[in-house]
Amino acid sequence: MLNINKQSDTFLYQQVVDLIAENIKTGTLSPGDRLPSLRKMSNSAGVSIPTVRQAYIELERQRRVESRPQSGYYVRHRAANPIVRPARPLSVDPEPLRCRSLMERVYDGINNPDLVPLGIANPSMAKPAAKTLHRTMKRVMARAEDRSIGYASTLGEAGLRRQIAYHYLDTIGVNVEPDEICITNGGQEALLLALSAVASRGDIVAVETPTYHGLLELIDSLGMLAVEVETCPEDGVTLSALEQTLQKHAVKACMFSTTLGNPLGVTLPPDDRVKLVKMLEKYDVAMVEDDVYGDLLFDGTRPVPAQFLGSKARILTCGSFSKTASPGYRIGWIVSQKDTDEVARLKRAFSCSSGLLQQMTLSEFMASGDYSRHVKSLRPVLKQNSERMLAVVAEHFPKSTRTSKPVGGSVLWLELPKNVDAEQLFDDAIKAGISIAPGHIFSPCACYRNFVRLSYGHPWTDKTEQAIKWLGQHVQRLSTLTS
Repeated sequence: MLNINKQSDTFLYQQVVDLIAENIKTGTLSPGDRLPSLRKMSNSAGVSIPTVRQAYIELERQRRVESRPQSGYYVRHRAANPIVRPARPLSVDPEPLRCRSLMERVYDGINNPDLVPLGIANPSMAKPAAKTLHRTMKRVMARAEDRSIGYASTLGEAGLRRQIAYHYLDTIGVNVEPDEICITNGGQEALLLALSAVASRGDIVAVETPTYHGLLELIDSLGMLAVEVETCPEDGVTLSALEQTLQKHAVKACMFSTTLGNPLGVTLPPDDRVKLVKMLEKYDVAMVEDDVYGDLLFDGTRPVPAQFLGSKARILTCGSFSKTASPGYRIGWIVSQKDTDEVARLKRAFSCSSGLLQQMTLSEFMASGDYSRHVKSLRPVLKQNSERMLAVVAEHFPKSTRTSKPVGGSVLWLELPKNVDAEQLFDDAIKAGISIAPGHIFSPCACYRNFVRLSYGHPWTDKTEQAIKWLGQHVQRLSTLTS
């Protein structure tokens, strides 16, 4: 009997996929070897023939095997891109944002429904929870009636804050008081309020590089300056580089994603998170932690945000349902143990409160267990999509292309041949009906000119695959034309 666990939460077909992939990785199955027939694998694994067929089709999508008419499935030679190089910024001095106009064009592309959406990080849409949320909202409206269309309190609906606090207890075993949570209009307002609570106009804010472009636009809009800190594409922000930055510049705050970063898709090792907290204490620097992807590691683990590592450092943790459940609900939150009053004051000044009906719906969505079940079912879809995208990129992009190796989330970071300009690729892709995110916007000094970010946070279709193929072929053409 093969190692198939029918009691596992992992789908049976995915267990067959993982089993075959592991045998290919270890060399038990080599390129050219024939896989067991559907019937033989079915008997050996104790699963149905349709389950094996589904697994083999998925392995074919991932370019691990190929089907041969009247013959069966065979292991194929699978190209793999090397990982992107450690990111070393061109400048280690604080920088104003240089690419605002390009960022605006990128958002125009993201919001165009006629384009293949490879430019937006939207993991919840890979397996939408729309039907469950709609049913939940109907129940809430029927029960709450007039109250559901009223104002929420400044800190947010008490029931939702209790559910979020319980989620932290249930997933990572930390105690959060509901009154330490402030509900916001999405993750972006959470980041805005948190940064405004710990820094002011003219201050210097340290960021990973590359980093989420929304952080850079936020820092710039608040009249602050961003300074990039070298970031490892496998382990996150480099602590030795951060300490050098803190010694050289009067950094007021850091904005990091230690649990799961965007666009690299990596998590800072637990020991390094502890060291980071101690460094913040040593230099008396605050941190805003972008934790919106923390529930979306492929292996189902939930890293502990830095705030909960028992420190005296001033750390605010920002979360959101936009990446896990519903971007359109625009509900996020801040957890702050030291700045609750200041966050509440800023919340009143900026937006007063967040939508009560959405909060009540999400509260019931969590209380019923539907949220946990949804996230558990979303992770394997994202993992599957990442494997497919990596395979298509390896097959169709130039061999010199390097990629990130995400451990979760919904985006892939690509390092293209040095003579390929990502902004030109962006413009050409828009004309071809595809949106992408050029690397320029992930750095204040626009230094990632031959990088792009592609999203696999949407249902995988033939149209998606064809769009990635077109991009790879066009990068080949641009590389040849400018060489």
